[in-house]
Amino acid sequence: MRVEFWASDDANSGVFFRCQDLAKITDEGCYEANIFDQRPDPSYGTGAIVRTAPVSSLMPKAGGKWNTYDITARGTNLVLLLNGQKTVDVQDAKFANGPIALQWGRGTIKFRKVEIRSL
Repeated sequence: MRVEFWASDDANSGVFFRCQDLAKITDEGCYEANIFDQRPDPSYGTGAIVRTAPVSSLMPKAGGKWNTYDITARGTNLVLLLNGQKTVDVQDAKFANGPIALQWGRGTIKFRKVEIRSL
């Protein structure tokens, strides 16, 4: 999946994938590629998959500009690229399949060019 997004500095947002319960979309029932520059625990801020994989380097900042997430979920391998930089490469079998969802929690978030390709 490829998603372009613009986030304000105070945005709390994300891209959920492999969601298990459409009535309750949370980071406990889906993988969440986080967009949250001001998250108190920066290890799971922008560039991380919440509750699954911390960001692999200093948390990148997405606020105030257009960004691109490339999210690959092939079997148990989850890879996240933010603006071409790999921030997550992890094996996790918690969720095998399911739909996606775009999150707004606070601040301003804009999504464009959401592209999904089956692997």
